[in-house]
This record gives sequence, C-alpha cells and structure tokens, in this order.
Amino acid sequence: MAAAGVVGVVGNTSVELPENVELTELDNGVRVITEAVPSVRSVALGIWVRTGSRDESPGQEGVSHFLEHLLFKGTKRYSAIEISELFDGMGASANAATSKESTHVHARFLDEHTDRAFDLMAEMVLGPTFPEVDSERQVVLEEIAMYEDEPSDRVHDFLAEAIWGDHPLGRRVIGQAEVIASIPVPEIQAYHRARYAARNLVVAVAGHVDHDHICELAGKLMEPQPGGDPGVGDLEFEPQPRLRFHRKDTEQYHICFGAPGIARGDDRRFALSVLDSAFGGSVSSRLFREVREKRGLAYSVGSYAEQYLDGGTVAMYVGTREDNVTEACEIIGRELASLRDGGIEGPELERAKEHVKGRTVLSLESTAARMSRIARSVLFGLPVLSVDEMLARIEAVTAEDVVELARELYDPARFSAACIGRDEERFRAATGAVSEALVAS
Repeated sequence: MAAAGVVGVVGNTSVELPENVELTELDNGVRVITEAVPSVRSVALGIWVRTGSRDESPGQEGVSHFLEHLLFKGTKRYSAIEISELFDGMGASANAATSKESTHVHARFLDEHTDRAFDLMAEMVLGPTFPEVDSERQVVLEEIAMYEDEPSDRVHDFLAEAIWGDHPLGRRVIGQAEVIASIPVPEIQAYHRARYAARNLVVAVAGHVDHDHICELAGKLMEPQPGGDPGVGDLEFEPQPRLRFHRKDTEQYHICFGAPGIARGDDRRFALSVLDSAFGGSVSSRLFREVREKRGLAYSVGSYAEQYLDGGTVAMYVGTREDNVTEACEIIGRELASLRDGGIEGPELERAKEHVKGRTVLSLESTAARMSRIARSVLFGLPVLSVDEMLARIEAVTAEDVVELARELYDPARFSAACIGRDEERFRAATGAVSEALVAS
C-alpha cells in the first residue's frame, strides 16, 4: 500500500502521490493508477481513453460516442446479450461515457469479481468485433432525436458553437445524425485502432483493491496498439461574441450566456469553483436568489464552468417564459457587473468556499468518484492531489483572487449567447443587458 509522499514513475517522470494511491506505467504502455479504500468491499474500475469529440475529423462527428456504444455490442468471446448477462451475474453496475476529450467504460462490483470484470472490460474496450453496427445506429439516431426534443439540453451545445466557432471544441459530443447513419464500419475500426492505443489508455481503480494485482491483470489481459496520438494541438481560434438562435415553438426561452474560461491545469480553477458557487452554482447563489427565489422568473437557473486541456468555458443558463426574458437577462447582466466591480467577500466568500469544500468531500465518499478523479489526473497530466491538498487550495482562495478572475472571465466583451425560443428579436434585444456587442452580432 502506498504511503504519503510515495513517488510513482511514468516514463522518466517521477510523480508524487497521496496516501493509498499508486501509479505504474506498464511495459505495454498502459498506465495503471489505483486508490485503496480498505473500509469498503466494492471496486470501481474504469478503462479510460484519451479521445473524444474534439479529436474527430470533419465527417466523423459523433464517431467517438458511437464507438462507445459499440463496445458493448460484442467481442470474439461474448455477444451483447452475454456481456449484459455477465455484468448482471456479478451484480455489477456498468456504463460508459464520452466527452469532448475522453471516453471510458466503467463498472462497480464486489471485490471478489475483480478478475472477471477486468477480463470482460478489457476485451470490450480493446477487442470489439462490431457485430451489431446497424441496429446500434438506430439506437444512437433515436438518442439524437430524443436530444433534439430537449431544448434545455440542446441550448448548451448551441452555446459551445457560439463560443468556439469552427474549433472542434464547438462540436457536440453526441454527433450528427447524417454521420451516424452512414459512417462505414472500416472507418470506425480505423478510428478505434488509432485512438485506443497504449499511450492514450489509463486503467483506474478505487476501492478494495491491490495495486500489484491490477498491474498484473492489465499486463496479461490488455494488448493495445503501440503508440497513440494525444490528438490535441494548440487551442487556435478567434474569440469573438457570437449569437446563436434556434427557433422552436416552446413554452420557455432557453437562454445561455458564456465565454472562454481556463484550462484543467490552471491553478485558478480553485478560485473559479468558488466564484461559480457564489454566482450561480448553489441554492444560495446570486442567480438562484435573484431570479428564482425573489422574483419567481424561472424554475431552472444557474451557472457552470468546464475545463479542457488547453482552455475552458464559463457559462450560465436560465429557462423562462417569453414575458420574463428581458427581466431575467437584466438580472444576469446586473449580477455579472456586481461581481466584476466588487467580487465576493465576507460571509458570502466563506459560504462559497465551504460549499465547494463540502461538495468535494461528499463526492469522494463514492469509490466511482474517486476512480474518476485519479483517472482524469493521469489521463490529462495533472497532479494527483490529496483531499487535504484540495481543501487547502480552496480555503486559500481570497477575495482578490475572485474579483480578478471575475473581471477577466466575465468581461462583457468576451460573451457569446445562445437561445432556443420563438422570437429572435426579443432575445437579441434582451442580450444588451449582458453585452451590447451581442445585440449587433
């Protein structure tokens, strides 16, 4: 078991790790990271791949997500039905996810099933045979159709398009229906060979686990393609205010404002989490209080931040009826200006920090969350911080840190906007309360 301050070695690089965390790069190029939680009987296992929607070429929009689905459809030894029966027979909870920068298959199960689960998941990830492609095309097309009918979800992808323009970060992860309907199997297989390669793979495990045994399993059961292209170049795009409007006959206007944010490895991410909590990320936040509690203008309102390898997003959302659009946007603009001018301090600052700290610690009561945390750190080249280190970073955030970040990231000249609703002119006029540049964009 690893002790505090243990040093793992990846390639020629030494990595300091928290207590109970161990990291090894195997001879086959796969990196294995584990966190032992001796008090539990469960194991959370994830096989992570550094590939996502931003790595797709034009004409491949959605192949990463489609491939994630196909990993469950069959291997040389197991059919799709047999895969589901094996997971059920272990009492396992299994799923997968795709994002803009990663894909992973994950499962939670009793520790006694570790070898069986690893064997199955390794074959699914590295040895899919694509036997049921056409039927799964229809499943994904139905998923896209369902998504198209959910404006409260879809508006966030319109915002990404507005912020990032033609850059791959502007693509939606779920993909385009015309691509999914027609992309040939050989192209999917080629994408799998190129992206699911050794340098792009991380095995992450948290729970009742022995690190050396996981390394043994990974060395024996995983035979990835050598190499692997990280696939991410410099973030080159021209930030400029853009407005995206999609006309739909809905009861509410679904509205987002957003701007470029900060990268995953930026030390200011702790200050941003505090700023976001105070602005719209909690039930005592300014947006929630002013828009929902005081005026009843919305059921759903809030803010969020996303980080990528070389950039990020800060954003806010409100869903409100047509008559409330102007007032809701005025409040958003006013609260943004207040943060730029005065930031947060005193009890509001302390409350935001305690909210972020509590949310951090509570999430780590889950072995699945612990597994995801250590996996992302290794996959994206970030330090693996202990819980105490993370809490200390949050506690160290000052009022000056917050207001400086608010002035940079919430500069109205940087904002783009997106909306799904009935009347574009109504929305366009209302955006002036947030940024005058949007009215004419």
